[in-house]
Amino acid sequence: MATKIRLARAGAKKRPFYQIVVADGRSRRDGSFIENVGTYDPTKSPAVVKLNAEKTVAWLEKGAQPTDTVRQLLKNAGLLHKVAAVTA
Repeated sequence: MATKIRLARAGAKKRPFYQIVVADGRSRRDGSFIENVGTYDPTKSPAVVKLNAEKTVAWLEKGAQPTDTVRQLLKNAGLLHKVAAVTA
């Protein structure tokens, strides 16, 4: 099973709010997921990202692949650097 760390959209029309979830790569964007690891609110200024660092790092070490957008969010939070240091 190829797992992905990606965004699942929530919120009202024109007021997006995203959950950062670990999901099977074959499931739909807002479909079933394995675990919720954080949230992302782009409507705030600046955008608010809340992550459970321990869960996120654990899933990255298990081989979960972040999408491009989530990769940027993790990079800005400094979590990709932690994983690269642990795995190297």
